[in-house]
Amino acid sequence: MTELKQFKLPDVGEGLTEADIVRWHVQPGDRVTINQVIVEIETAKAVVELPSPFEGVVSELLATEGTTVDVGIPIVTIAVGDGAAAPAAAVAPAAAAGPDDQRPGAEALPAAEAVAGTPAQQAAGTTAEPGEKRQAVLVGYGVKLGRTTRRARKAAGPANGAADPDAASPDAAHTGGAGVAERAAAPAGNGAGPEAGGAGPRALAKPPVRKLARDLGVDLGQLAGSGPQGSITRDDVQQAATAVPGAGEPAGGPPRAGLAGGSLAGRFAGPREERVPIRGVRKHTAAAVISSAFTAPHVTEFLQVDVTAATDALARMRDLPEFAGLRVSPLLLAARALIVAVGRHPMVNASWDEQAQEIVIHHYVNLGIAAATDRGLVVPNVKDAHALTLPELAGALGELARTARSGKASQADLRDGTITITNVGVFGVDSGTPILTPGESAILALGQIRDMPWVHEGQLAVRKVTTLALSFDHRIVDGDLGSAVLRDVGAMLEDPLRMLAWS
Repeated sequence: MTELKQFKLPDVGEGLTEADIVRWHVQPGDRVTINQVIVEIETAKAVVELPSPFEGVVSELLATEGTTVDVGIPIVTIAVGDGAAAPAAAVAPAAAAGPDDQRPGAEALPAAEAVAGTPAQQAAGTTAEPGEKRQAVLVGYGVKLGRTTRRARKAAGPANGAADPDAASPDAAHTGGAGVAERAAAPAGNGAGPEAGGAGPRALAKPPVRKLARDLGVDLGQLAGSGPQGSITRDDVQQAATAVPGAGEPAGGPPRAGLAGGSLAGRFAGPREERVPIRGVRKHTAAAVISSAFTAPHVTEFLQVDVTAATDALARMRDLPEFAGLRVSPLLLAARALIVAVGRHPMVNASWDEQAQEIVIHHYVNLGIAAATDRGLVVPNVKDAHALTLPELAGALGELARTARSGKASQADLRDGTITITNVGVFGVDSGTPILTPGESAILALGQIRDMPWVHEGQLAVRKVTTLALSFDHRIVDGDLGSAVLRDVGAMLEDPLRMLAWS
């Protein structure tokens, strides 16, 4: 007997209310097994893979790629039971289902069967007997032992390599940031370009990119994407349009006068405007910075510092065995200097509790690192950074940045920060006025290090110079305290031995 069951979007995080459908791994008619990954969703924090809670045949996709779905709304219908079979004709994905879109006979998501094994085995994920396959599990679902297998991912176009985890660095906290990720595939059945009806794997590209390709007459199937997971970006399409004879003309006719030819003209060819939905990290970041900017009165102070001695110290540190395989950068010393400065001035590491009318001073440092990702700006933090040695701090910073850029930062990584540092220098700028991370009282921006004329020991010389910027909440941090913290950080970067004296 066949029964239709609906899988409702679960709360995969703490208090999640909605998520975006990024990519379906299955289509109507596909047979799925329990714990087989069927869809990728994007929350305000990270991209999450959802496994199927049922075994059967996909009957209908109830939410298209690129749509936002509330928690508790059904996203897929699966036919389960002995009589489950692939439907004669695949059902096209429908628009995002609403609260009343429950189909007759559909049931709420059942509790998963318990997995046999000792508590130690369950904690270690080793309950499966030898020879049995075990799938990764989303919290709240069980594990089915036996012959369950994970459906292989489809190739993501000619260039299916993941983005280099070291290609980006922790970035400016709210002084720019990465653009919207050119990552998700367009909704099925959207007729999105010359490659839509062809055989072979479907090229990864967002709907606006597919529309641009249609307008310019570019075949996405022939492009090697430069975006994450081999996805095709606007630049890829525009470059192809200028390189291919006959491409680059909008579908409605020839290009406007003065735009024909030339690489610059090609970048402005096609539609005059495009609209990108505000979702995921971008939506969360926008709400956070608005709340911060209009709640905490910001003050920003600047200090230029001669960091020649610090850059020399970094060069020597890279040769030490303790730092083998670790990223040793100016951000590392600046982060350490900020932690030491917090120890000398605890009030800068505090929060304002409006409801209780109290200032909460944190006697620990959860150091936030503003990181640019393809999905937008995120600020994970290193827990108890004050307790780490310098090599341990270097390892923690590197691992946190890689995790954030891969979209795998957890809820624990992203909450409970006490103070933040951001490296705007990696973008070739001298400084900025960073916005406070909500709930924190200070954020330090590190600018680029460049050669500048500087008076050193009474003589004019070319030295390595950077600009520090400290923004702070003036309800908690007075000007003299903010200035003292900034001077201390600058002094330790001018002479790294001060870190030993003040630690």
